[in-house]
Amino acid sequence: MAKLLIIDDERAIRSTLREILEYENYEVEDIDNGIDGLELIKKKKFDLVLCDIKMNKMDGMEVLEQALAHSPDLPFIMISGHGTVETAIEASKKGAFDFISKPPDLNRLLITVRNALDRGTLVTETKVLKRKVSKTRDILGSSENIGKIKETIERVAPTEARVLITGANGSGKELVARWLHEKSQRAESPLIEVNCAAIPSELIESELFGHEKGSFTSAVKQRIGKFELANGGTLFLDEIGDMSLSAQAKVLRALQEHKITRVGGEKELEVNVRVLAATNKDLLKEIESGNFRMDLYHRLNVINIHVPHLTERTEDIPEIAMNFLDEICKDYGMPVKKISDAAMTALQGLPWTGNVRELHNMIERLIILSDKTITENDVIAFANPGGGTNIGASGTNNGHASNLGAAVDYDKFSNFQDYKDHAEREFIKFKLEKNNWNVSKTADDIEIQRSHLYSKIEKFGLKRVVE
Repeated sequence: MAKLLIIDDERAIRSTLREILEYENYEVEDIDNGIDGLELIKKKKFDLVLCDIKMNKMDGMEVLEQALAHSPDLPFIMISGHGTVETAIEASKKGAFDFISKPPDLNRLLITVRNALDRGTLVTETKVLKRKVSKTRDILGSSENIGKIKETIERVAPTEARVLITGANGSGKELVARWLHEKSQRAESPLIEVNCAAIPSELIESELFGHEKGSFTSAVKQRIGKFELANGGTLFLDEIGDMSLSAQAKVLRALQEHKITRVGGEKELEVNVRVLAATNKDLLKEIESGNFRMDLYHRLNVINIHVPHLTERTEDIPEIAMNFLDEICKDYGMPVKKISDAAMTALQGLPWTGNVRELHNMIERLIILSDKTITENDVIAFANPGGGTNIGASGTNNGHASNLGAAVDYDKFSNFQDYKDHAEREFIKFKLEKNNWNVSKTADDIEIQRSHLYSKIEKFGLKRVVE
């Protein structure tokens, strides 16, 4: 059922419109002034607003402008007893769907409302489909950290400035890059992504710059590189901290001169590319260790956006979790499950070593394994990614490690960091044992770099027990 809001300072008009629209099975709210109407729009989700132009306190045109700044896709129908062509044109320019004179003609009113709702639905569906194709989700959360990121994106995206995005694995660095592209002047051109950590060092130059036929043994035909494919658009270099020094030198030259040369080629090719980069490493430490070029760091780090760990913005977890809950249930074609307040509090207390990506997987696991309402006990039972897959008929855990949320003496932890270290150690130990201490496979499973996993093994003093 569509939800409509009427903003008009005349009680008789509000009552008439409400009676007509409720008769047509619309859910209707009404308010007598623009200031309160604007607050309602910010707090609640409406499918359509009917707004008077001449009102006390706040003019209807001002309500229209401020409301669309907050909710750009919200359809507005402006109504006025002093309607003129000029007023209708002005309302249209400011983003109104249509303009109706008082007293409203019943048939025209209902047709206009129906058309406005249909258009609103089409706009929403188009955006959803576009986001699914482009993998661009909303950046969820209302914490101060996320607010600053959104504000920075709005300021930086329309420029040509290069951006370095930092943060832990799974925190949402790729999503920030996608929004920087989508809100840029290059949005209609391609966004080309390169995961520098996933490409062997001997192939990274060919991947980025392309190669000519016969330039090396397996080069059986000419290959176009990512810089050329991104020409006119955006190139996103993910995990750039893992790029080889030789490739770094060539990327630096491409940024300086806007020219590249294919591997084995002699001809210089001009490229018009905006480069965004991301890393989970401390590049200043990598520079000290001789693994990263300082000049490239300064070229990339024109604007820095740091994406915080999920545990640094736990107030965002309910909003993110509810979004995932709705999205996953719809994908599975099932009724949207409920989640208890205690369960949500339990989610906020978990260490989230895998960040937002881990939260998505956790919600999916809870949807599959829980009843209609997800409870605190469900969160405790399925907090361990390995625990949920090894539950026998008796309900006992047959895995190698105990459940993270169960049988833990929380009093022994003096602070949150101690608990996080404990949970991280147990999780890594479980995964290593599950994979028979195959470090490469374990690193792939938990989506971290192999070198990072070795560091964790050393940090926690983990050793393989030979039986």
